[in-house]
Amino acid sequence: MRVKAVHGVLLAGLGVLAGLNVRAAEVPEVPAFGAKARILFQGDSITDGNRGRSEDPNHILGHGYCFIIAAQYGSLYPERGLAFMNRGISGNTVMDLQGRWQKDTLELKPDVLSILIGINDSPKVPLDQYEQVYDTLLTETRAAFPNIKFVLGEPFFLPKGGHVDGDAHEQDVRKRQAIVAKLAEKHHAALVRFQQVFDEACKRAPAEYWIWDGVHPTCSGHQLMADEWVKTVRQYFK
Repeated sequence: MRVKAVHGVLLAGLGVLAGLNVRAAEVPEVPAFGAKARILFQGDSITDGNRGRSEDPNHILGHGYCFIIAAQYGSLYPERGLAFMNRGISGNTVMDLQGRWQKDTLELKPDVLSILIGINDSPKVPLDQYEQVYDTLLTETRAAFPNIKFVLGEPFFLPKGGHVDGDAHEQDVRKRQAIVAKLAEKHHAALVRFQQVFDEACKRAPAEYWIWDGVHPTCSGHQLMADEWVKTVRQYFK
C-alpha cells in the first residue's frame, strides 16, 4: 500500500510539472523579464487599479493590467525572482509624475519601466509642456540607468457609443498619442498602441463593454491591455 501511495504522489507531482510545462509553452516568453528583473508600472488611475498602499501582496498591484501581467509571469517563473511594482496614482498628470519621480521611480531602480500617462493631462497640461516634461523624465531615467527598458503606453479615449468625429477632447488625446509615439522613438522605447486595440475591440462589443466610462477599462478591457503590453514588449525587446 505504501509503495502505491508513493507512486501515486509521484504521478501527481509529475502531472503538476507537466501542467506547468504546458502553461509555460502556451504563454509567450518575454525576454525583458530576465532573472531578478524589477518591472515598474507608472501612471494614473488606469495603472493604479485601486492598489493597496500597504505591503499586503494581495492588493499591492491593484486589479488591472499590471496585476494580470504580474500574476501570469510571476506564477510561471518563480525561479527568476521577478519583482513587479505599481506606483500609479489616480488623477495624476505628467506634472504629478515629475513631482514624485525621484521617490516613486528612480529610488526603485527598475530594469523595465512602463509608463501610461496623459488622459488627465488633457486639456489641463499644454501639449508642449506635456512633451517637454515627459521627455525630461525619460532622459533623467536613462542617465541614471543606461540599460533600462522603457515601455510607453499611449493614452486612449473611448466614450460610450464610440468616437464622435471632431470631439475636442478626443482630438487632444490623439495629439498626445502622437507625442508619446515620438518620445518612444527618441528614447528607444516599446510603444503600446492601446487605442487601436480598443477601437478594434468595439467591432466585437459596444464601447462600454471594454471601457465603462470612456477612460477606465472593465476587467475585459484590462485583459486586452495586458495582452497588448506583453505582445509589444516581446516583439520590441527580442
